[in-house]
Amino acid sequence: LRTDDGGGRLHGHVSRENPLWRYFGGVIEALVIFHGPQAYISPAWYPSRAVDGRVVPTWNYAVVHAYGTPRAIHDPGWLLEHVTQLTEAHEARQAQPWRVADAPKDYVNQMISGIVGVEIAIARLEGKWKVSQNRRRSDQLGVCAGLQAQGTDGAWAMADLVARRIKAP
Repeated sequence: LRTDDGGGRLHGHVSRENPLWRYFGGVIEALVIFHGPQAYISPAWYPSRAVDGRVVPTWNYAVVHAYGTPRAIHDPGWLLEHVTQLTEAHEARQAQPWRVADAPKDYVNQMISGIVGVEIAIARLEGKWKVSQNRRRSDQLGVCAGLQAQGTDGAWAMADLVARRIKAP
């Protein structure tokens, strides 16, 4: 995501062999989906099931849809900058990060010739979530406890989203 021009632009790339980039001529609208936490919600976690039994399983999620017009980019300088930034972001956690400059320049150029850059100027964003906000407080607390008991990163992330929206007592 780039925002240095005051707007939002998504940058990526695809293989030159992937025919998808041929549609990126500034005519079609693209949809890019960003998934946040998601989790199965068991009805066993709802204390209200003991009251009236009116519970069913469900799925909690958070998602953002980004819409915009994609364009294909063939400029080798743009592509080199793009893959360098992408590599630096992904290598940052490595004990000894690999850098694009570590590879022979002719090899990097050969690899870059095999990709096409993609830039999508974001026209609109739509966010949606379902995080047990329709449930009573006791059920929300039950969902948090059930998710936390699962002990996975995804379950913890969803438990955090639910917890931040628990209804007041």
